[in-house]
Amino acid sequence: MKKKSLLTGVAAFAALALTLSACAEAPDAGTTTGATTTAAGGASTTAAGGSDFKACMVSDSGGFDDKSFNQTSHDGLKKAKADLGIQTAEIESADTKDFTVNIDSMVKANCNIVVTVGFLLSDATIAAAKANPNVKFAIVDDNPAAAKGLTNFKPLVFNTAESSFMAGYYAAATTKTGKVGTFGGMKIPTVTIFMDGFAQGVAYYNQTKGKNVQVLGWDAAKQDGQFVPEPKPFDNIAGGKTTAQNLVSQGADIIFPVAGPAGQGGLQVAKESGGKVQAIWVDTDGCVSAAEYCSIISTSVYKGMDVSVFEAIKAAKEGTFDSTAYVGTLANGGTGLAPFHEFDSKVPAELKTELDKVKQDIIDGKIKITSVSQPK
Repeated sequence: MKKKSLLTGVAAFAALALTLSACAEAPDAGTTTGATTTAAGGASTTAAGGSDFKACMVSDSGGFDDKSFNQTSHDGLKKAKADLGIQTAEIESADTKDFTVNIDSMVKANCNIVVTVGFLLSDATIAAAKANPNVKFAIVDDNPAAAKGLTNFKPLVFNTAESSFMAGYYAAATTKTGKVGTFGGMKIPTVTIFMDGFAQGVAYYNQTKGKNVQVLGWDAAKQDGQFVPEPKPFDNIAGGKTTAQNLVSQGADIIFPVAGPAGQGGLQVAKESGGKVQAIWVDTDGCVSAAEYCSIISTSVYKGMDVSVFEAIKAAKEGTFDSTAYVGTLANGGTGLAPFHEFDSKVPAELKTELDKVKQDIIDGKIKITSVSQPK
């Protein structure tokens, strides 16, 4: 599938947490009054400005307050409501078995577009798109081959191997122990793409500087490493903490959790280290979405899910929606490194210059990233 950008740049929106809601049967599609109402099944429906157009969203099990990709994607829905004057509805999934019924509930709520959040919702979203050709669908974090030919289905994906490469280079340049660590929530492409880029960024630093910084938790050649234990690994904060502690016990002083809410366990380990360990967050600027941990988050690998969700909804409302995949890259600003925040004064000017050059060399194709999980 040919790729083109929906936008030329991304500005990160502030992340706001919402209260978790349960999920079950279809919500009542009834009338809306401009205030959020919780319908049967835990879905909420909101109206703004009297528009008949309705945009809806289904989360994965992390929920809309996960301080990560669900929350950032949800910000795009909220912006669409505020800026476009549309109705919105949303429902959170507690488990993978909820995906199909939750998507169906949004269709029954007369949604014009349904945005699903996460690779794991792919099969259920494709099935719904095939069964409901008059409803538009967009999915964050997957571009499935099985959706080829579906004109009402739009993938929103991000080449985070590029930005994670920069994070790996930064980590290798700033570690004091010579060891950095990463771990994932599950071994799925939208997780391992970060880990691949991170490891390759460390390797590039070693190559150019004649160093030997070690990456713990991920072997890019074997495509295997450390993952949060079941059940519900993305929600297992205690498991994330144990996994991070394992990496730190082996000498890692910088950790890169790619595990959704479970990654907060890694932030806890860094915060409890008394300044010996720092973390690099993913999906959104951690100093915004998890501000209580900003003192140990040196930077973050963001992806502009909020902007791509907003643009997909806007296109559906304006009649310009198409099925061409949006791919966020360093070049179009769809992914990148967040500011260093409290670490800014500690990052040498020379390293900042090197990171700028690494970024440009990736954009120009001078640096080749070989992650098998990069968007095709």
